[in-house]
Amino acid sequence: MTTLIRAEGIKKSFITDAGRLEVLRGIDIEVSEGEMIAILGASGVGKSTFLHILGTIDRPTEGSLYYEDEDILALEEKALAEFRNRKIGFVFQFHHLLPEFSALENVMMPGLISGMVPEEVRQKAESLLGEMGLAGRLLHRPGELSGGEQQRVAVARALIMSPLVILADEPTGNLDTKTGEELFGLLKRINEEKGTTFIIVTHNESIASACSRRLTMVDGVLDENA
Repeated sequence: MTTLIRAEGIKKSFITDAGRLEVLRGIDIEVSEGEMIAILGASGVGKSTFLHILGTIDRPTEGSLYYEDEDILALEEKALAEFRNRKIGFVFQFHHLLPEFSALENVMMPGLISGMVPEEVRQKAESLLGEMGLAGRLLHRPGELSGGEQQRVAVARALIMSPLVILADEPTGNLDTKTGEELFGLLKRINEEKGTTFIIVTHNESIASACSRRLTMVDGVLDENA
């Protein structure tokens, strides 16, 4: 399978009042196209920090990150932001939708920011929301949608640019069990039908077991056997 992402020697530390805090201690990982990877681990071990580095939201203290063999961390900030917008989709525990805009407008936003033709973005956003089962909710604002519906809008927004990968940080963590299972089922279907690559941080063992690979973060490193 084609290697999509390669991280080498990823370390991250923070300076605190108590001294240097080593969060990530040297992570190596290769992610193949079409994989659905779960990352588990106790709270505070650095899972979200690592996901933010993979998503270029944060930079590591040390290490290299390659997307399709391109050294992403060598890019200047503007080019890196453009890469992030075009190539990486994000789904967080809290949907981060803009409350003053409709579901359709929220999904369109990354495409409009990237300079896509508005009518083309609109058509794609409508199609994606239809796939999410939200064809009748296009003009509803986030406050008029249920938690599960809001997360489906967030998934559609993550897909609008046809990204290389979707990074999901506890995407079902703020939902009840049934709604969370339905949302993960949607992500699983997208992975299987579209071949979209997913990396999912989760505490949910059933979600992790349904992914193609599961990794556990322990002491700042990833363990495939934990």
